Amino acid sequence: MTGDLTLTLTVLGSATPYPSVDNPCSGYLMSHGTTRLWMDAGTGTLAELQRHTRLDELDGIWISHLHADHCADLLTAYYGALYADIELKEPIPLFAPPGTADRLAGFLTNGPARSPVESAFAVEELHDGHRTRLGDLSLTSRAVSHEMPAFALRVETPGASLTYSGDTSPCANLTALAANCDVLLCEADGPAPTPAHHTPEQAGETATAAGAAALLLTHVGRSLTPTEAITRAATRYQGPISYAAPGGVFPIGRTR
Repeated sequence: MTGDLTLTLTVLGSATPYPSVDNPCSGYLMSHGTTRLWMDAGTGTLAELQRHTRLDELDGIWISHLHADHCADLLTAYYGALYADIELKEPIPLFAPPGTADRLAGFLTNGPARSPVESAFAVEELHDGHRTRLGDLSLTSRAVSHEMPAFALRVETPGASLTYSGDTSPCANLTALAANCDVLLCEADGPAPTPAHHTPEQAGETATAAGAAALLLTHVGRSLTPTEAITRAATRYQGPISYAAPGGVFPIGRTR
């Protein structure tokens, strides 16, 4: 990892609801200078993360919600952090929905003693309006609509901003969080509206309402191709639209 001062999104995976042979589930690496944030840890993303950085080089992990396609690799990250070739100087900051530590411990504990989840992760529970600073990155989280506790995230550095929807149906909190951002990374899950997800058209509508400078579609459902999703989103949004292909690297803040 270089000391490049461009805010950069690297797509570790964008598949749903399970990984394909060439695409892990939802996971992204946000980087700026020497600051590194693992944003969602879906199935298969830990392997891809290691192409770019090690667990002990992360400044933090942020999790949108506790569906497996967004958090399952926290389990393998736990073993990597504590029981392999990594020696943490301190637990990795983990920003995640309420109850995350107990959920992890419930899965990982196999005897009378609770697994030492807190030795691997310093868990800070998200709430609507949660703000923190992680190295060069300013992080703001808002609660969104996914029929379970779920959050969207705005990542900012001076002169650049990205908003990540997580999984959500269209909602006012997401639109407000994404206001005038350089890139809206928005899920486009299905062909028809649901209470839990955006369609491609709704992703376009959210980007338009927020005044986002560019739209990056992710979490495209298996009933759609990325090209179909882009075509459909373009009926509601006139700015540039791309697909978050696995392995894609997107500099943020150069679209205006």
